[in-house]
Amino acid sequence: MTGFLDLEIFARVVEAGSMSAAGRQMGLSPAVVSKRLRKLEERLGTRLLQRTTRQISLTEAGQGYHERAVAILAAVEEAEAFVSRRTETARGTLKVTAPTSFGRMHIAPHLGAFLEANPELTVNLSLTDDFVDIVGDRFDLAVRIGELSDTTLVARRVAPVRRLLCATHGYLERHGRPRTIADLEHHACLAAANQVPWRLVGPEGPVSVTPSGPIETNSSEVAREAILAGLGIGWRSTWDVGPELGRGELETVLPAYSASPRIGVFAVYPSRRMLPAKVRMFIDFLARLYGPTPYWDKGLSVPGTAESGNLGQRAI
Repeated sequence: MTGFLDLEIFARVVEAGSMSAAGRQMGLSPAVVSKRLRKLEERLGTRLLQRTTRQISLTEAGQGYHERAVAILAAVEEAEAFVSRRTETARGTLKVTAPTSFGRMHIAPHLGAFLEANPELTVNLSLTDDFVDIVGDRFDLAVRIGELSDTTLVARRVAPVRRLLCATHGYLERHGRPRTIADLEHHACLAAANQVPWRLVGPEGPVSVTPSGPIETNSSEVAREAILAGLGIGWRSTWDVGPELGRGELETVLPAYSASPRIGVFAVYPSRRMLPAKVRMFIDFLARLYGPTPYWDKGLSVPGTAESGNLGQRAI
């Protein structure tokens, strides 16, 4: 660092034409400037400047040294500008992991708009319903749905999540409509293995239900299709079955029960420190895209959505 400072002092003296002028530009006294130049010449073993009472001129060695010094200082300035630009512009590859259904339905269709706004960026989107170690697997960001408990990571809530019990009209006509949570024991309840147990909140407070039905699967999408086929009751999010609820293909079951208000869609990343622009911009993009009333809840009149008047109470 001392050598670099001497290099900068030397270049400033040559450009300014005097030690006092260079000192003023750098906030140094003429005595300090003179001492640093003398130390530089001693270290190099040659005189760089010819000093007179009226002017300073370069020696032959000083001329060659100055040309190289200016090139070095310009390279350093360019490197700093490059890093500064990278902190404000999304570049490179953004590696994201997200749940399969949510990523397919609510991330992939919107990547075009994000990439159009960030043309120097490539998105690597990995969809899986397994829990991913974002640090060990070198992901920049994970989109997770649920109630987060890992305090070692940083999480930003980008959307609320509404969950409800639902089934087709045909299933309920054939098997009857449950009137209490206990009635679910006598119904086919369909869920993927990683969605068990169901954690609901009702008039009596938190309730845990272990679903049991004729289909066992590790796929949330298989469970969803089985519910739509009239094979049982499901505990689904409105981002997942909102269109079917809106068209009347699914009915709400036990509408007094919903998900915990702590459930949400979260953008999870390793650290706030020196957060890359590409990560920050993608999180901001998702937050703007979904918002406190996500597009999948708009116009949907079911318990727990904004149109039911509960959004303000449930959002955190």
